[in-house]
Amino acid sequence: MENLKNIAPIEDFNWDAYESGDAVTNVSKEELEKAYDSTLNKVNDREVVDGTVIAMNKREVVVNIGYKSDGIIPLSEFRYNPDLKVGDTVEVYIENQEDKKGQLILSHKKARATRSWDRVNAALENEEIIKGYIKCRTKGGMIVDVFGIEAFLPGSQIDVKPIRDYDVFVGKTMEFKVVKINQEFKNVVVSHKALIEAELEQQKKEIIGKLEKGQVLEGTVKNITSYGVFIDLGGVDGLIHITDLSWCRVSDPREVVSLDQKLNVVILDFDDEKKRIALGLKQLTPHPWDSLDPNLKVGDHVKGKVVVMADYGAFIEIAPGVEGLIHVSEMSWSQHLRSAQDFMKVGDEIEAVILTLDREERKMSLGIKQLKADPWETIEEKYPVGSKHTAKVRNFTNFGVFVEIEEGVDGLIHISDLSWTKKIKHPSEFTQIGADIEVQVLEIDKENRRLSLGHKQLEENPWDVFETVFTVGSIHEGTIIEMLDKGAVVALPYGVEGFATPKHLVKEDGSQAQLDEKLEFKVIEFNKDAKRIILSHSRIFEDAAKAEEKAEKKATKKSSKKEEAPMIQNQAASTTLGDIDALAALKEQLEGKK
Repeated sequence: MENLKNIAPIEDFNWDAYESGDAVTNVSKEELEKAYDSTLNKVNDREVVDGTVIAMNKREVVVNIGYKSDGIIPLSEFRYNPDLKVGDTVEVYIENQEDKKGQLILSHKKARATRSWDRVNAALENEEIIKGYIKCRTKGGMIVDVFGIEAFLPGSQIDVKPIRDYDVFVGKTMEFKVVKINQEFKNVVVSHKALIEAELEQQKKEIIGKLEKGQVLEGTVKNITSYGVFIDLGGVDGLIHITDLSWCRVSDPREVVSLDQKLNVVILDFDDEKKRIALGLKQLTPHPWDSLDPNLKVGDHVKGKVVVMADYGAFIEIAPGVEGLIHVSEMSWSQHLRSAQDFMKVGDEIEAVILTLDREERKMSLGIKQLKADPWETIEEKYPVGSKHTAKVRNFTNFGVFVEIEEGVDGLIHISDLSWTKKIKHPSEFTQIGADIEVQVLEIDKENRRLSLGHKQLEENPWDVFETVFTVGSIHEGTIIEMLDKGAVVALPYGVEGFATPKHLVKEDGSQAQLDEKLEFKVIEFNKDAKRIILSHSRIFEDAAKAEEKAEKKATKKSSKKEEAPMIQNQAASTTLGDIDALAALKEQLEGKK
């Protein structure tokens, strides 16, 4: 009541105007507005000021900047800050103090963008931890909204562990550290990994300091590669090589472990700085060789599965983690080179014989050819000298043909034993690899496991007949089938070939005989053992000329001897004739007188 007594009445208060709502006092409206404006903050358009969040809903945020009206900002502009609450101070950009509806228009996004570059640079300089909103994925990483700037978060900087699914981070607000800024292109790179590396580094030092060979630790499968598995030991990474995952053969580490799997591992080795740590998993289980049947010995038959193939042989697993090698030379009694893939393939179930067994070295060699009898043990009985067989051509050399009569029984046909008549320069002229060829056993070399074979011996030696046909001096028609520097090869009747040197190829007109020309040839040499016939075309007309010349000389000589005797005889004969003439004349005279 005392307070009311102190209130002085307004003498000129117009109660009628008050009731009509026109005015309360005689103080002018302008004065009242000035008085009201003096209580408000002075703001300008396109200015950044701080405001206070006074209300929020699912779509909008109401911000008071001390102006006559509050501004409304979409909640989406604060998605980088999910912890926003009533009472928080936020920066806003005044776009318009009053729109057509008298509403204050504010923007938080533009306010952040106006100050963002300075803030980002300050964050880099002060190594400040800032918040950012992950907007979307991009090639190699993520796009992060930091102070309204789109910064790049590399995939390798999201976490210390490799990230397999980037999409789970989209829409999250996380803490980051600015690690790089390109001032020229306004590019910003941030990292979340950098925030946790310092803590992990301390943990890593503690773990590394306690590492010892043979120590068993629990780890988590961090990454799986074709060559092994990386294990996180709590900030320190180690590698289990694929060969140390299991005592059995492992083609893919995923057969043994899976991502994020927790397992115990043993430390096998590490470098001096303990940066590279080799781990083992199989070493925590007993070695399969230790449980191998103690009664197993050389000569025993075992069954197993082909697990690895190589050109030189095959590895057979006869028990989990226990393997033996079958060398390709132990797969067949055959001597010629072949590949192990010709006999078996991965996955085949086979039976083999133990050839060697070393339990200390954990090595075993096997063989499969020993399951069959060695054909050379009874070679003289099965392939005696003189016997005839069909063989398959396996290989050529300059001096002959290697053939196989049966698996493990090889032989050589010398080039000189291919044909009686043809002069073969290379076996490929006579046969081809893979072809069948008839052979006769000429000689057995059991020690070196090789047969000496012949092909021409299957036929009679035609040179016995040729000896009576192509006698020295005989003349035969032949065709020149090959021209060489030293002469020409001539095809003669009965499939035999002869040879003529250049001087014996000169024709009677002085020209040289040519390829494919058919001429007569005289045999001037026949060598049955060397199977050689030497021919001459020139000798035919040369010998004829000599014979004619000789005949002329002989006739001349004979006529010269006859000339002396006939002269005497002629004299006598002339006398006789004279006498006859005289008698004739006398006879005529006598007849005339009559």
